[in-house]
Amino acid sequence: MDPSIAINDSKSLDVLDFVVNKGHGVKGLAELGLKTIPHQYIQPPQERFDMLVEHANHDSIPLIDLSRCDDPKVAEAVCNAAQKWGFFQIVNHGVPIHVLRDVKDATRRFFDLPAEEKMKYSKERSVTNNVRCGTSFTPEAEKALEWKDYLSLLFVSEDEATSLWPQVCRNEALEYMKSSENVVKKLLKILMNGLNIKEIDETKESMLMGSRRINFNYYPICPNPELTIGVGRHSDVSTLTVLLQDDIGGLYVRNTETMGWIHVAPVSGSLVINVGDALQIMSNGKYKSVEHRVSANGSRNRISVPIFFNPKPSDVIGPMLEVVESGEIPVYKHVLYSDYVKHFFRKAHDGKATVEFAKV
Repeated sequence: MDPSIAINDSKSLDVLDFVVNKGHGVKGLAELGLKTIPHQYIQPPQERFDMLVEHANHDSIPLIDLSRCDDPKVAEAVCNAAQKWGFFQIVNHGVPIHVLRDVKDATRRFFDLPAEEKMKYSKERSVTNNVRCGTSFTPEAEKALEWKDYLSLLFVSEDEATSLWPQVCRNEALEYMKSSENVVKKLLKILMNGLNIKEIDETKESMLMGSRRINFNYYPICPNPELTIGVGRHSDVSTLTVLLQDDIGGLYVRNTETMGWIHVAPVSGSLVINVGDALQIMSNGKYKSVEHRVSANGSRNRISVPIFFNPKPSDVIGPMLEVVESGEIPVYKHVLYSDYVKHFFRKAHDGKATVEFAKV
């Protein structure tokens, strides 16, 4: 770390230059020993977690055992969870525990790299838009920054991943992604059956999961966790998201009935599954993507590793024909998926506002 930086005075620091341009990220800020967070990270009162926890409730999202995924009761539980909660946790999912452990270790290894190494994958320096290391969400569009760094890897081909993904985490990311594909296919089969779609042909499978992105998220210790957030209120733009948490916790999900917030407590060996906007649109609103957010932590560094299973950028998404052919009125229009995603990333996190872009 640059010894010329005053370590206890965030006012003396050009925060955006240090965090974004020089590539130190929030992890670099946390390692300066600042006593208070820079003002750029202070969220408006209504977005802070001291307000959120005050209104939190003690419900829990469903926990579903997939060891007998052909059991009609399991299928019913999955469909009910996707309709009511938009989130559920799964155990006995078939992804080996050592794969989950290895990808968490790989996440820590990447973020332990020197800033100059991580900068090779920044927006300005990465040799491809498919590999991106950054901080917060969209710093140039945010009034208050989020206390998070990330590495985002879009899977195009095995050859590209082998040549362009960071070596320190490449193999573990690929193994985790491959191991998760089967469980996603099983879940999508169940969810499509719930829409009276009995067969997923090659075209439908491509539409549902033709594109995949894996993120490594790092949430450093924060001196004022009550004043900021790890991730702001949003829903994912995916079809389904598979999330691996560590044992620290901090993910909160909106209960759409009570509008309170539910903490998704980590369960050893589990994966968190959530419905994304694309599936909400394709199901004509039967399956719901819901708001979620992440708190900052004042005592421990936290990591998470989501995989986003998406339509391809060139796909046009809208209510599936099988859903509306019985006379159900379409709630959403057909939109080019790449346009939908661009709309999401050009602004700060803003709850469920993005899905309005696709409404009729």
